[in-house]
Formats: sequence, C-alpha cells, structure tokens
Amino acid sequence: MAAAEDLGSAAAPGGGEVTARAIVRAPAAVVFAAFVDWERQSQWIPFTRVRVVDGDGGEGSEVEAVTAVGPAVLRDRMRVVRLDPPYEVRVVHFGRVLRGPGVFRCTPMRDDRTQIVLHEWFHLPSSVTRVLWPVAWPVSKLSLAQALSRFVRNVEAEHGGPAR
Repeated sequence: MAAAEDLGSAAAPGGGEVTARAIVRAPAAVVFAAFVDWERQSQWIPFTRVRVVDGDGGEGSEVEAVTAVGPAVLRDRMRVVRLDPPYEVRVVHFGRVLRGPGVFRCTPMRDDRTQIVLHEWFHLPSSVTRVLWPVAWPVSKLSLAQALSRFVRNVEAEHGGPAR
C-alpha cells in the first residue's frame, strides 16, 4: 500500500469545516454499506469519479475522487483510517489541495431509519484561502448537503423507497 508522505499533518483538523446531516429511511447497516461502496459515490457526488486505487476499500486503502468541471480538475486523495460498521467511517484527505480529516457517522433510529452526519475539516492552504473561506463555506455546505440528499434518495430507492 502506498503511504502518504505526511499523513500525520493532514490528519489534524484544519480551519475549514463543513457538516451535512440527513435522515435515511433504511437501516444503519444498509446505509453504511452504501457509503463505503466507494465507486458508487460517483452516482451522488456531482462531476466526480471515485475509485479505490490501493487496497480493498477497507482500512488502510487509498481512495481517489476526481472532480472535473470543464477544464478544472480537482484530485482528492484520501486514506481510509477507520471503519466501524455500521457506525463510522474515518478518512484523511492528503492531496495537494484538499487536506484534513473527514468522518461519516450512522446513528440507528427507530423504524429502520438512520441519522447520518458527514463532517469534513480542511486545511486552508494560504492566507487568500482563509480570507475567501467565509464566501466559499456556504457553497461548500450547499454542495455537500445536495450530494448527501442524492445519497439518501439512492439508498432509499434501493432499499424499497421512503417509508410512508
């Protein structure tokens, strides 16, 4: 497995922070399994192709998400540092631009529902980025929330649809 040169520094929370939450009408085990199906994340993250580049997708694996909008390309490399099925996934983003830890949590609820929380902390690489973060944050939050909504719809559709 190819190790990140400085995963330790990337693992510390950075100054940029984004959180999204949702309720999924499916059991936690189903939700967790859908989230760690890395390649299928391409279905709900816009303009992005996700693939496992090293390992089996479990702890220690390297996952790459490449987002392309026109000529702009953002490569997000991450290491899966913890899997605690069906409750939690922890990753560390260690690319050139996106760096910092991320966590996806599933909390089982009554009636086969699951609360999910996706939380990302990013290092802001320059003083310009830190100044722009208050403007970029709402866009990042909206983008993450929309992606998570697509994830919820996909899981519920595959699990038999929303509960009535």
